[in-house]
Amino acid sequence: MVDYHAANQSYQYGPSSGGNGAGGGGGMGDYMAQEDDWDRDLLLDPAWEKQQRKTFTAWCNSHLRKAGTQIENIDEDFRDGLKLMLLLEVISGERLPKPERGKMRVHKINNVNKALDFIASKGVKLVSIGAEEIVDGNAKMTLGMIWTIILRFAIQDISVEETSAKEGLLLWCQRKTAPYKNVNVQNFHISWKDGLAFNALIHRHRPELIEYDKLRKDDPVTNLNNAFEVAEKYLDIPKMLDAEDIVNTARPDEKAIMTYVSSFYHAFSGAQKAETAANRICKVLAVNQENEHLMEDYERLASDLLEWIRRTIPWLEDRVPQKTIQEMQQKLEDFRDYRRVHKPPKVQEKCQLEINFNTLQTKLRLSNRPAFMPSEGRMVSDINNGWQHLEQAEKGYEEWLLNEIRRLERLDHLAEKFRQKASIHEAWTDGKEAMLKHRDYETATLSDIKALIRKHEAFESDLAAHQDRVEQIAAIAQELNELDYYDSHNVNTRCQKICDQWDALGSLTHSRREALEKTEKQLETIDQLHLEYAKRAAPFNNWMESAMEDLQDMFIVHTIEEIEGLISAHDQFKSTLPDADREREAILAIHKEAQRIAESNHIKLSGSNPYTTVTPQIINSKWEKVQQLVPKRDRALLEEQSKQQSNEHLRRQFSSQANVVGPWIQTKMEEIGRISIEMNGTLEDQLSHLKQYERSIVDYKPNLDLLEQQHQLIQEALIFDNKHTNYTMEHVRVGWEQLLTTIARTINEVENQILTRDAKGISQEQMQEFRASFNHFDKDHGGALGPEEFKACLISLGYDVENDRQGDAEFNRIMSVVDPNHSGLVTFQAFIDFMSRETTDTDTADQVIASFKVLAGDKNFITAEELRRELPPDQAEYCIARMAPYQGPDAVPGALDYKSFSTALYGESDL
Repeated sequence: MVDYHAANQSYQYGPSSGGNGAGGGGGMGDYMAQEDDWDRDLLLDPAWEKQQRKTFTAWCNSHLRKAGTQIENIDEDFRDGLKLMLLLEVISGERLPKPERGKMRVHKINNVNKALDFIASKGVKLVSIGAEEIVDGNAKMTLGMIWTIILRFAIQDISVEETSAKEGLLLWCQRKTAPYKNVNVQNFHISWKDGLAFNALIHRHRPELIEYDKLRKDDPVTNLNNAFEVAEKYLDIPKMLDAEDIVNTARPDEKAIMTYVSSFYHAFSGAQKAETAANRICKVLAVNQENEHLMEDYERLASDLLEWIRRTIPWLEDRVPQKTIQEMQQKLEDFRDYRRVHKPPKVQEKCQLEINFNTLQTKLRLSNRPAFMPSEGRMVSDINNGWQHLEQAEKGYEEWLLNEIRRLERLDHLAEKFRQKASIHEAWTDGKEAMLKHRDYETATLSDIKALIRKHEAFESDLAAHQDRVEQIAAIAQELNELDYYDSHNVNTRCQKICDQWDALGSLTHSRREALEKTEKQLETIDQLHLEYAKRAAPFNNWMESAMEDLQDMFIVHTIEEIEGLISAHDQFKSTLPDADREREAILAIHKEAQRIAESNHIKLSGSNPYTTVTPQIINSKWEKVQQLVPKRDRALLEEQSKQQSNEHLRRQFSSQANVVGPWIQTKMEEIGRISIEMNGTLEDQLSHLKQYERSIVDYKPNLDLLEQQHQLIQEALIFDNKHTNYTMEHVRVGWEQLLTTIARTINEVENQILTRDAKGISQEQMQEFRASFNHFDKDHGGALGPEEFKACLISLGYDVENDRQGDAEFNRIMSVVDPNHSGLVTFQAFIDFMSRETTDTDTADQVIASFKVLAGDKNFITAEELRRELPPDQAEYCIARMAPYQGPDAVPGALDYKSFSTALYGESDL
């Protein structure tokens, strides 16, 4: 529908106006001043009246059919005023007062007066046209009224190069037909008789409808019929005149020709507006579709990454210990596979996700769309929080694994030590209870009793010597319980049995001593040599047992200093062997002396020392055992020393590489920080420089791989500390990941700046000026401005944001644009987005609404059929699927609300 709602200007029309009135540029008033009087027109040439009747009737019907009706007789059908009011509503798009439905003359006059009042309200001064003449069917007045309506709503708004109305329409015709031969439009009567001008207008706009070269100037009837039929069939312009009426008249009616030609003007100008509107909508919809695809991709990638983090964190937080070192080492190997194989791709996905999110936000800002807010739980901050939780769990998991392996090693060592000491003690206590319960003293001689007393004293000495071993066994059992040893139950059972037996031995020993002391007065003879032998042999035997136990004791060391300490202690032990050997010889000498005295005095000995079970054979056997264990201990200590020297070599090898890679990463991080602040040269130069810098970083990756290999050797050797470097593999990995993320983020920021610059038409000098202003106020070179720094920057650029109520309000508005998340920081990207919006223009929701209104024929709604006719198929279906049904009072079935759809595209309401 053509828009006839033009300026509210005052014009004077009417059959007797004589041309009074004024208009924009004088076009309408001048034209009316030159018009012949209606009386003269109709009286002198009835053929003109016939042409006007036919033309005006067709023109009225071209509008009334939009309301589902038409007229047959222009004199009669407007008499009751109903269709006249309906015609004005259709061509103006406004509602007239409610008509009266009565059949009486007064009702008709009132309806016609309402129509005439509406015409007068549009700035048209009606002269000599009254409601009575229209109701009475006065043809002259009716035609004059319709011509007035045509002038006001179809011709007045035509404007071409500062000319309007008739002159504007004539100039438009001249411009459009200038290239065509045999066409010379100078007026609206004779210039149109041969029909070529009508065909030229159609061919100029729709060349596929007219074969202009085949038309002949000497065949006006054929030319006119061809133009009228094509216009009616393809351009929706009803046939308003017959070719014979024009050809058979010396001078065709000017008003009829102007009415007919104005329909061509509006048809072609409307098509041009529709094409422009469709192009604007296509552009807006294409941007919106692309952004929606990017949003969907972000949501999918964010969901996948968060799901992986959600599955991985419980595995890393699992702290259920295993019973053996082998099982814990398998857990450690699984963790290494996770670090080497599973995590690196996820690091890349996280970095790419942040880049995609920043690119999407930049595109949304450039297309004047609201910022993208991911669905709940999928914000970049949510991903960063999840990732931080993952890394915390990862760090704690590795520490727990290493501590658990150390604990299991300690437990295995203590458990073996417990078993050795328990076995030795149990072997010593075997038969002791039976011996202490034996009542041999009741039938023994005095000498035997004395011997039993001495033997018991020796046993007590031996028992006291074993007290330390029992306490050690109990202490080891207690430590195993505290370290949560998996077989603590059996250890506790065995330890309790030993302690109970030890208590029983103490009680039995005390009882036997009391029994022996009762008969002590009867004892007279004691073999002092046997007694001395027993007293010296027992401690020496216990010393040898302890020495054998120490020489066979397991040891675990982690440093070269620890093994050297064990070697030193072993050397000190070996230095005591000569004194021990002399003690052994002294003890054996006592036994030999007893034998010599007995032989010299012909004393028959029982064959064994009554005071001790430690025979010279036992002493010699254990001494030989000690002599054999010493070199074996030497070899074990030397092997461990070699192992620790190898471990020390691995530590130094790793530290040498780590002390190079670590500072290199730190230096590169500082250099990137300086590059992101200085940004010398064009953005393309900066981007090229940054990408070269990125390649140099990627080329350094083999050094990190070498460090990983060296770290693998250290882990396999179970080396847990390294005093030669402060850099752990975890520190280097985190630094490397931060370095890759920082360079990728910096490149993405420059790419977004290029996008902003190209989309907004910002020159390189402006971009450098923006960077210089930003850097001047970025005092800490952190890449972002605080609120006070940003306010100072705005003041330096001429913005009125001083500390008063109006300035604070303006500053708060600007902060809501550049910092929508209220982080308290303004990035450089947000700063250039704001500056570019201040200097450039973009599509708005009002512009899109106006474009849809053109496609809808000036209606407040649009139909699916109109969308499919004016837009490409995919974008038409896109609109149909998202537009809500129109709910206005003028709604029809299938009406769609394009206004709410347009505002939703720019985030001003919910779609």
